[in-house]
Amino acid sequence: MTAPDPVTPAARWINARYAVGQPRLRMLCLPHAGGSSAAFSGWRPYLPEGVELAPLELPGRGSRIDEPVPGALEPLVEALLDGIRGELTLPYVLFGHSFGAVVAYELTRRIEREDGLQAPVALLVSGSRAPHVPLGREPLTGSDDTRLVAWLRGSGGLPEQLLEFPDFLRDLLHAVRADLEIAERYLLDRPAPVRCPVVAFAGADDEVSTPAQVEPWGAYTSAPPRMRVVPGGHSYPQSHPEATLTAVVAELRRLGLLGAQRDRQG
Repeated sequence: MTAPDPVTPAARWINARYAVGQPRLRMLCLPHAGGSSAAFSGWRPYLPEGVELAPLELPGRGSRIDEPVPGALEPLVEALLDGIRGELTLPYVLFGHSFGAVVAYELTRRIEREDGLQAPVALLVSGSRAPHVPLGREPLTGSDDTRLVAWLRGSGGLPEQLLEFPDFLRDLLHAVRADLEIAERYLLDRPAPVRCPVVAFAGADDEVSTPAQVEPWGAYTSAPPRMRVVPGGHSYPQSHPEATLTAVVAELRRLGLLGAQRDRQG
């Protein structure tokens, strides 16, 4: 087996940053397998005042499509941390959906191991089985294009219009495969808690990561376990952006990270 390519350094890991008013809390968001920062564009109309939406752009997709897709989790996390160190001054939360939840969790663990580095005030994991929970389905790793496209369409992760652009679809499937291989093989022997609160989110109709598979994330924090079920299937952050962000904001308020007076009006 050959060693994975190192993650290409880049000056900009955050793309399409957006805030209403003066930011008091930064939300660093990691997308699903093969996803880009555009996965969070639908959240903008529902963002409350005082929160900065900071979508993360991983190599090999979106504005970084010409860079190699990371083939291993550890070098991706190390490169990501190096790329966002300057962003960890404002109080911040990490939000990760599906594959992004795995990255967000390992990034949190990495940050907490380094003295002098400001840790996240909360970890928000979405649409992802807890790390010690088995996959529970046949892996997609190694599947051909036909099967992978069918799975993406079935889970709401592939807009039909993209089928008309074969070059783009080829690049997308390459990133999806690499991310899925990381996510599907990721399995811990037992829960390894982080120091910050962890809030889990699940789609009511998600058959990829069911609410029952998501719920054990509660063992990954010493704080009281919290889980929110929102409408939609596996792609609910995109198909139901208002409901998703409403649930996220409610949990930020519950944690005392966002005051009601800072809500966006209208």
